[in-house]
Amino acid sequence: MNIYLLVILLLIVVGYLLQFVVDLVNLRHVQTEIPSEFEGWYDAEKYTQSQLYLRETTRFDMIRSSISTPLIILFILLGGFRWIDDLARGAGGGVILTGLLFAACLILISQLLSLPFSIYSTFVIEERYGFNKTTLRTFVFDFFKELALTAILGGLVFSGIIWFFTAAGTLAWLYSWIALTFIQFFLIYVAPVVLLPLFNKFTPLDDGELRTSIQEYADAQGFSLKGIFTMDGSRRSTKSNAYFTGFGRWRRIVLFDTLIEKHSIKELVSILAHEVGHYKLRHIHQMLFTAVLSTCLMFYILSLFITREGLYGAFGLDMALVAGDPPVYAGLIFFGFLYAPISMLIGLVQNVVSRKNEYEADAYAVRTAGDQSAMIEALKKLSVDNLSNLSPHPLKVFLEYSHPPVLQRIRAIREIAA
Repeated sequence: MNIYLLVILLLIVVGYLLQFVVDLVNLRHVQTEIPSEFEGWYDAEKYTQSQLYLRETTRFDMIRSSISTPLIILFILLGGFRWIDDLARGAGGGVILTGLLFAACLILISQLLSLPFSIYSTFVIEERYGFNKTTLRTFVFDFFKELALTAILGGLVFSGIIWFFTAAGTLAWLYSWIALTFIQFFLIYVAPVVLLPLFNKFTPLDDGELRTSIQEYADAQGFSLKGIFTMDGSRRSTKSNAYFTGFGRWRRIVLFDTLIEKHSIKELVSILAHEVGHYKLRHIHQMLFTAVLSTCLMFYILSLFITREGLYGAFGLDMALVAGDPPVYAGLIFFGFLYAPISMLIGLVQNVVSRKNEYEADAYAVRTAGDQSAMIEALKKLSVDNLSNLSPHPLKVFLEYSHPPVLQRIRAIREIAA
């Protein structure tokens, strides 16, 4: 049997089993007693609801992966990729058009298979726990907007990479990396003003005490803002959040309308101070630099496998049957299966660094905003309102969490004052 096929099947199965075990361990780690830090914030009924929400969402994810994983394996073994390739080639056209049709078919199949799960998650689970505010009309429009953006942006990027790997020789990986890096930075600048408004309405924050407090804090830290906006997060969910987006003259802070409704001005300034901390401590630059390096590594390793006949043979595309030239558009997708464990290892390192950065941003917020209690109360409200898991298993945290568990963050904040 093809060695690449054996390795790929092994990686798929091991990845599924690892995720299944981690989720199972996390479920068995659920704490039935309210942590002392949250006494008075949760009543017994609300805390029970948070545990039920954790159990239901986790089991749903386990069921979803238990269905999708065998389907992926069957699709590989039964020649699904070969069938899609024949279909794409039958339409005629050059290698780029064939590659776009090949990728489009796979994305469409993936989206259609995941659609029932997305519908159930949104309109059943999220609805049951009082989170969902998404109407059917919004859901449908979001679905097609995402498909359109994937077709336009993804199609341009995919076409460029195919062209490089068919025309640029041994340095194709380097040119692809440089081009993709340029596109990523370009999108960071334009997304706040072009892409994000396609999904949500952004309104300048009205003049008043909140805007004044935020602006005064930003000015005191020498942190310039292009604007302070509210986002209609309540259009889709009752969950709340805040974030910074953009760079330079497009840099802005966005507050969910649900966040403003539920938090005091001091708490909102503390949340803002945490985000400013990420910028001031250069966490954003660090993250971008890491992403650029990891993308470079990915393209370099891709260049080592893109011409391997065994990789194509594993998916039923024998290079000998395609005029001696590897269908690189397929190789780009097949390589993703091999790269999965490397991607996971990079993700583990990034999560470790990210959790460290969150502690540092919390400390920055407490030092500069000067209100430890407001920061703690903001974290507690966010956790309660979003029914967050207060006591995740350490293995779950290590493998998946980009933020430390809330109890650990609160403990670290209290130690700052001490």
